[in-house]
Amino acid sequence: MNQESARSLEHRNKQARTTIAMNAAVQSQETLATSAPWPLWLRIGFWLCIIIAVAAVLRRLIALASPVQTGPPDLVSLDAYFASRSSLTLVHIIPALAFVILAPLIYLQRFARVSWPERALFPLGGIVGLTAYAMSTHAVGGWVERSAVLLFNTLFLYAFGRAFWYGRLGQRVLELKWLTRAIGILLGIATTRPIMGVFFATSGLTHLQPSQFFGIAFWIGFTINTVLVEWWVRSPSGQSKLRTITEHKYPHLAART
Repeated sequence: MNQESARSLEHRNKQARTTIAMNAAVQSQETLATSAPWPLWLRIGFWLCIIIAVAAVLRRLIALASPVQTGPPDLVSLDAYFASRSSLTLVHIIPALAFVILAPLIYLQRFARVSWPERALFPLGGIVGLTAYAMSTHAVGGWVERSAVLLFNTLFLYAFGRAFWYGRLGQRVLELKWLTRAIGILLGIATTRPIMGVFFATSGLTHLQPSQFFGIAFWIGFTINTVLVEWWVRSPSGQSKLRTITEHKYPHLAART
């Protein structure tokens, strides 16, 4: 009788745990469905940064594979500059391309229960961050660009390290917050591109060379992204959205709240 009672109690406990897990999953799905949508400005800015970053890498890969000797002198000289450091450039931009392609997956509902994109981001981000330091030793924009890289790349690696640490501790909400910070900072390189485009377009009036305005563009682009992502992560809507994503990915967290 004692064994039968123990088996019956164990069976009831197992059913209870299953029911709790199922309820948590349903609750997280309902919460995700009813949660506030992403702000329009954030969605537009995020996807524009992704598109620009991918296009910039593809353009650089094409330029390295098939150098063009004709065209605007400034662009030709830039292509020659990166071609002279082709190995380091490739080690930097190929992981960066993979990073920006995978980054959106951690926020999309259809990939909420898939963990490999998030795991892949950490080694990719480490390579991108370390090679960014190496790339800055011969920065086009001199010390102005180099100082921007040293500051914002250090902030990127710091946020990335915090995300990895919180992930190891199982604190998933904090992990996603710091990972979002890191992604936002990294995408600052995409924000610099249209700013550089303005400088290139107005160079006939300003007479500024890439060595003079690259650093300014870096400071403006990375500052915009860093400030905006920090403001959103700290905002009530940002905290709520990140918590909702985390609870959908890890239903047991919803069961605790």
